Amino acid sequence: MSLPALAADVRAVKDIVASRCALCHGMEGESASPVFPRLAAQHPEYMVKQLTDFREGRRKGTMNEMTTDLKDGEIAGLAGYFAGKPAKSRRATDADFAAVGRYIFDKGNRYTGVAACASCHGPKAHGTAQLPRLAGQNPQYLEAQLKEFNQRVRTNDNAVMHAIASKLTELEISAVASHIGGLE
Repeated sequence: MSLPALAADVRAVKDIVASRCALCHGMEGESASPVFPRLAAQHPEYMVKQLTDFREGRRKGTMNEMTTDLKDGEIAGLAGYFAGKPAKSRRATDADFAAVGRYIFDKGNRYTGVAACASCHGPKAHGTAQLPRLAGQNPQYLEAQLKEFNQRVRTNDNAVMHAIASKLTELEISAVASHIGGLE
């Protein structure tokens, strides 16, 4: 692809971000509200899957309407754009509570059969191409997603999350979300 064509693609992606994404996710991928996910530094392959799933109706939510007319190249461009943005760090508001979440994240809960989050999402919660980067994600958003997995509302992803989420208590969900939200 020529340099002018590449520059046009970058401009087109920025136009999409400004017109569709920025209100909820910010121009830099830092959410405007705790109910929206942080997109900065997310794995591009993961974002392509999620945006495609929204477009194709495999995942339900507000994003269905936002993605209906996006082409594959635009989705890839958006994923690359947000993946290239640095994630800002945030601190847990209650260090003792987050420590409970850190324990579950690192070791799981052998009494209830909850697997360690780190076993799939990595020791720093940076995820993989198939699994999302969770580090620094807004705790309120994380809690909502865990509840959606538990209630089988979110079904487009790893079925293992249904089993894990169903075993987590409200306290554990909040503590894990608090810990993960404070990671860089």
